[in-house]
Amino acid sequence: MIRSLLVANRAEIARRIFRTCRELGIATVAVHSDPDAAAPHTREADAAVRLPGAAPADTYLRADLIVKAALAAGADAVHPGYGFLSENAGFARAVTDAGLLWIGPPAEAIEAMASKTRAKDLMRAAGVPLLAPVDPDRATPEDLPLLVKAAAGGGGRGMRVVHDLAALPAELTSARAEALSAFGDAEVFLEPYVEGARHVEVQILADAYGTVWALGTRDCSLQRRHQKVIEEAPAPGLTDELRHALDEASVGAARAIGYRGAGTVEFLVGRDGRPYFLEMNTRLQVEHPVTECVYGVDLVALQLRVAEGEPLPAEPPPPHGHAVEARLYAEDPARGWRPGTGVMHRLSFAAGPVGGAQGVRGGFGDGASGAVTLDRAGPVGGAQGVRGRSGDGASGAVTLDRIFTAPVPGTAGNPELGATNMRKRPGHHPCTPAPSRLVGGSPPVDVGPGQDWLRVDSGLSDGDEITIHYDPMLAKVIAWAPTRAEALRRLAHALERARLHGPVTNRELLVRALRHPAFEDARMDTGFLERHLGELTATDADTAPLAALAAALADAARRPATVAGRLGGWRNVPSQPQIKSYRSEPDGTEHEVRYRLTRHGLIADDHPNTRLLEFSSDHVVLEAEGVRRTFHVDTYGEDVYVDSPLGCHAFTALPRFPDPTMRMEPGSLLAPMPGTVVRVAEVAVGDRVEAGQPILWLEAMKMEHRVTAPAAGVLSALHATPGRQVEVGAVLAVVVAEGDET
Repeated sequence: MIRSLLVANRAEIARRIFRTCRELGIATVAVHSDPDAAAPHTREADAAVRLPGAAPADTYLRADLIVKAALAAGADAVHPGYGFLSENAGFARAVTDAGLLWIGPPAEAIEAMASKTRAKDLMRAAGVPLLAPVDPDRATPEDLPLLVKAAAGGGGRGMRVVHDLAALPAELTSARAEALSAFGDAEVFLEPYVEGARHVEVQILADAYGTVWALGTRDCSLQRRHQKVIEEAPAPGLTDELRHALDEASVGAARAIGYRGAGTVEFLVGRDGRPYFLEMNTRLQVEHPVTECVYGVDLVALQLRVAEGEPLPAEPPPPHGHAVEARLYAEDPARGWRPGTGVMHRLSFAAGPVGGAQGVRGGFGDGASGAVTLDRAGPVGGAQGVRGRSGDGASGAVTLDRIFTAPVPGTAGNPELGATNMRKRPGHHPCTPAPSRLVGGSPPVDVGPGQDWLRVDSGLSDGDEITIHYDPMLAKVIAWAPTRAEALRRLAHALERARLHGPVTNRELLVRALRHPAFEDARMDTGFLERHLGELTATDADTAPLAALAAALADAARRPATVAGRLGGWRNVPSQPQIKSYRSEPDGTEHEVRYRLTRHGLIADDHPNTRLLEFSSDHVVLEAEGVRRTFHVDTYGEDVYVDSPLGCHAFTALPRFPDPTMRMEPGSLLAPMPGTVVRVAEVAVGDRVEAGQPILWLEAMKMEHRVTAPAAGVLSALHATPGRQVEVGAVLAVVVAEGDET
């Protein structure tokens, strides 16, 4: 019986696991690097142990330190989460050798599958269709395109597509370096890259008594840099025959290696419908929530019960409806997926129209009333939309007619392992992994009332810092509905209305992808995002000027020179136009707002048909071209965010008079993000370089980013050296373009 569990991970997956532990009465232990000392997962655990340092290699990849932490904190079990050491057989053995319970498959099963090269050998022997490996030394043009892939780990790291044999050596070097940094293992292999294929996977769960569940398919075809961005369950558009074949192959793979616990078997499905085995992930997947939503199970609870020796029921529960997950990243898809850093001031998915009520944020300890406030509306870092029925008295419990999910084992439904309880209202299916009383921890992501079909898993709280050290994922946003079309619509709407105040995100790309006709028709493959990137990141009709006007009016309401009241209540009105300037982020477009507030209302130079109906320091109501809209304005220093039904805009308030010293030498190569210089090309000051030629490589958020020459010319300065840490905007090198030499 597990009484205390250490999660050897961080951020949202640590919070997700803690959520289930609290439901099951299990004490929790966190580990944290120095940058994560005040992170939500560190704060929420019952105990936390420091891992000195910042880099993953010094902290979350140190198996010895994590085992010592578990022993020191009195934990009796270790859950690896995903990534880091989750597929490291040596870590699994170190845990069990220390007398601790390992929440995962046996080390032998991890060894059999964690190395993709060895896994393919096993699957080949079992008769599962495979892509033939390619020897890098014998690759020919006929083998192109090729895929370089890390043998350990996943998440798109250590992967490169090669279309030109001349580029293969450099891509192998880069992939090995990235794999070593992310997983502690530099082994990579080469295989054909199947263009136009879909990425389809099967969730499995196995106990120690020979029972293996196949919990349906997931489609994860929408990817960037070989990392999944949008996932859904079940995978649409597959024939019953293909679904059965994938289930059978996955169950067979698990049985072949004596698997135990949760795992995922991944396939490529070609245009001809033929599946090819990719790999087996011997851990919980990032996208596991969509399976939980469709099958109504808590996979973490099932992992724990299986590890404790409990048997699974003979058959899994039946699926219901459709679930879609979008990974919200701090990154700019229009600028090479450039990751962002900085403070995440606000992350909210409250229900209702932007500019309307965002829900009441209450604290914990409301037991006497029985009402579940937004701060209690779902597990911290787990399901975010469960609501209690008012009038439940002191218990504050969520009643089963309000929920459709796996009950805590031993309470309702299946008493063994919490198979789905089928009590539900027609059309009602909250996307949540655990149903009983909503308990402690920091406030979760705010989803607002009436959105119990929405789930938000996040490792952040408002005000947290996005750093260079880890993956830039802000949250996983999951929507369930009876049909796929409804789930897509719900998720796009929730993302569109979210209030995201911080670094630039991929939100707009996600919304457009979910609404793209080809995706709605399930006509997608792993090249979908790259192929449609232009239209997914294109600029719409410019609503920024109207949003900038709203920002300027809210700013005016904060200044005593202008008193805001009801229409007609102006006084101390200046005779000259008020001028306020903003820069749109991230595109850099500048907006100069010129307006007057008179006794007859607003006069705005560029908005002649716009009426001001009301305004305050945080919201403005404008009627433009006969349509009334509310703009919510939030200000954090010079950063201004305007949310409205027209969209969400981020601005930087500009000073009245620019600083003349803020000039940049022409041809300067600036650091696009904070990071560490990992390699510098074999170039020297005075060398001639070509446009697009790599000058150096930065590592940030566990990915390598190439910095290239902006134009053909001469390298006149090189300030980068391997190991140097740089801030965003730092000058790394200078290239004097041809014709500009003096």
